[in-house]
Amino acid sequence: MRSRIVRIGNSRGIRIPKPLIEQTGLGDEVEISVEDNRLVIGPASQPREGWAEAFKEMAKAGDDRWVDDHEPAPTSWDQEEWEW
Repeated sequence: MRSRIVRIGNSRGIRIPKPLIEQTGLGDEVEISVEDNRLVIGPASQPREGWAEAFKEMAKAGDDRWVDDHEPAPTSWDQEEWEW
């Protein structure tokens, strides 16, 4: 499938045909990269995507403990100002 490069202000853009958008599941935001002189367009990842699962795996493996052997001492802010 061919498409034309069009001028958009000082930049350039292409129109992506609807069938290609539907096949790839692209949304409103995409990530663009260059691989072997080709533009690669994929769905934009969400910030912290996959973190919840990674934390669960860390907990299963026991890797979610403090780096030090003890918990840090509470500060005056922790003791006097922090509220749940």
